[in-house]
Amino acid sequence: MNQLLWEKIQESRYIVFFGGAGVSTESGVPDFRSADGIYHQKYAYPPEVILSHSFFNHSTEEFYRFYRDKMLYTEAKPNPAHKALAKLEEMGKLKAVITQNIDGLHQEAGSRCVLELHGSVHRNHCQGCGKFYGLDSILASKGVPRCTCGGVIKPDVVLYEESLDDKVIHQAVRHIQKADLLIIGGTSLSVYPAAGFIQYLRNGKMVVINRDPTSADSRADLVLREPIGQVLSMEEQI
Repeated sequence: MNQLLWEKIQESRYIVFFGGAGVSTESGVPDFRSADGIYHQKYAYPPEVILSHSFFNHSTEEFYRFYRDKMLYTEAKPNPAHKALAKLEEMGKLKAVITQNIDGLHQEAGSRCVLELHGSVHRNHCQGCGKFYGLDSILASKGVPRCTCGGVIKPDVVLYEESLDDKVIHQAVRHIQKADLLIIGGTSLSVYPAAGFIQYLRNGKMVVINRDPTSADSRADLVLREPIGQVLSMEEQI
């Protein structure tokens, strides 16, 4: 782990991690806004249109064609960043992971307190009766997945035109307010309202780990441009 960051971690008692797509790119999950991200690939409709609430309602089959092709990465495994955060939680240092990702890799790595701002591909519910379905059910289905009651199954992911979950928002804000160290990693901080959460940091220190500049850099106590897996790797500390 980066030595300067490790020193700040050792001094801290209430660490919160706020992360985005860049945390999972080293696991083979592409981000959205980089030069080779999903937003720069060609489809019949722009991704932000396909991944909208209204598109899901009126073009559900087309939505699922894109969703299965570009949003589900079942072979992806936790990378050193995910594992390091789980280890920091185990050590009692890290109190919460607040993520914009929907891949579930933080939980797979062992993190327990994970607040998923944009939901998860691992949770799906029937729009008719509310029955729960796991990711395997979506992968095994063809076309539009349907419940045993006949209703359409919808992923528990926050689409464009939808609001974030109030309970998750309140939990995220509370943790950030308590933090004596907020580590921001793998996010451009360009997606709102999620990116606005960092304003709730009161007196804690801030570290930014991202390959490109962010709006939080000028406020940060430490800015690191190296790959996040390399920066957070705990191999030297274990």
